[in-house]
Amino acid sequence: MGIAALIILIGLEIGLCVWTMAKHREGLTRKRDRLAVSLVQWGVIAMIMLLPIGNKGLRFAACFALLSIRLLIFLIRLFLMRKQGKVRGVFATVLSCLLIMFSLFPAFLFTGYQSLPTTGEYEVQMVSAILTDEARIESFETDQSHREVPIYVFYPVEAKAKGGAADVLPDGKFPLVLFSHGAFGFYASNLSTYQELASHGYIVISMDHPYHSFYTKDTSGKIITVNRDFMQSVMNANATGEDALSEEKIFETSREWMKLRIEDVSFVLDEVERQIGGESAVDGGKGVYALGEAWHVEKDADAQQLGQILARTDADKIGVMGHSLGGATSVTIGRTRSDVKAVIDLDGTMLGEELSFENGEYQYYDEAYPIPLLAINNEEHQEEMERYGTLYVNGTVLANAKDASYTYFKGSAHMNFTDLPLFSPVLASMLGTGSVDAKECVMTMNELVLQFFDHYLKGQGEFQVEEFY
Repeated sequence: MGIAALIILIGLEIGLCVWTMAKHREGLTRKRDRLAVSLVQWGVIAMIMLLPIGNKGLRFAACFALLSIRLLIFLIRLFLMRKQGKVRGVFATVLSCLLIMFSLFPAFLFTGYQSLPTTGEYEVQMVSAILTDEARIESFETDQSHREVPIYVFYPVEAKAKGGAADVLPDGKFPLVLFSHGAFGFYASNLSTYQELASHGYIVISMDHPYHSFYTKDTSGKIITVNRDFMQSVMNANATGEDALSEEKIFETSREWMKLRIEDVSFVLDEVERQIGGESAVDGGKGVYALGEAWHVEKDADAQQLGQILARTDADKIGVMGHSLGGATSVTIGRTRSDVKAVIDLDGTMLGEELSFENGEYQYYDEAYPIPLLAINNEEHQEEMERYGTLYVNGTVLANAKDASYTYFKGSAHMNFTDLPLFSPVLASMLGTGSVDAKECVMTMNELVLQFFDHYLKGQGEFQVEEFY
């Protein structure tokens, strides 16, 4: 759609330039030609915006705004009747073409992806909150403010009947799955995964890690972007050749990352568990839900919805998962918290399982990993694990775990285990994607995630994985 729009708009610009020069059209006549072409261009983009073909606002909004402003300018100029020579007309055409190409850049950068279709019986909704940890000072700020952690709760609802009341939660209690994104990621990195799980009767909480996230916001509404020092530390840790850090420095740096993220996840789980099953019989026993002081929710209706959701969450069925650094965090959380029953690591190096680096070697936990663990790797990551065996932390953990499964996807790379290749293939390619079909990879991964949690949290079906997919 973006290419077609570009061809049409640029074609009209060039056609207008050729037509006016060949026909020697000047003055008011030329201005009328320009206005007519501008109106057609505006109509093309307006029609694209109105067509029912997915999310177009982000991709075409800039172009629509540009053409609207330009159309208004040409209308004003038509009434002013200023003369315009051929040289100026060619310059205006070139400038218009450049502006059109720039305004259509989002149409090429993004696909309009909203999510994959779900396979469960329930529809999915989302409500958000920001939790403030009064026990921690924000280390990335100097104002002594407390650490704030945004969460996004995806939950199942019964399909709304025609002319019926608002959507409602299904009967019963629901397992909880908490998701932690990778470095520079954000809460929606695996949107299709959350929605697929929720459609099958799970409560899914995806959280941001402020200053590790690409962007998020705090309780004041301020946008918080990824911290430059953190970004540089990740790049330094992954550098090779002369720029490569020593293993001692990498270990020291990764300790800082893991500490912040483990504290974030533990804080969220603690706050959620305080609310699970909690209902205050206020307002004549009608069941008004009172969230704790740590919870910041903008709308009272959302706070009540959150209270209802959490009161129906099963504290005995909690799973944790994440991608990359979020996967590493999830593995450590699964080892250190007895309330977590199953863990999934999406292509993450299990940094929290490294206890120290001494005499040129890493020291790992002696105790076997205690709960069911699934690791899904990209092909190169899998080859690295097989090459180094138990000298590599993932190899040691999986080999010694009480109940571990692992697999990999042929032709995959690191970002193939997120929705980014579906949302923006260009950005995903810059960060690392493989030759695997991006949509098929994510759909198969989501199927494995669902089967794993169904077996270990719900006690439904069997779970086993192929060597590769």
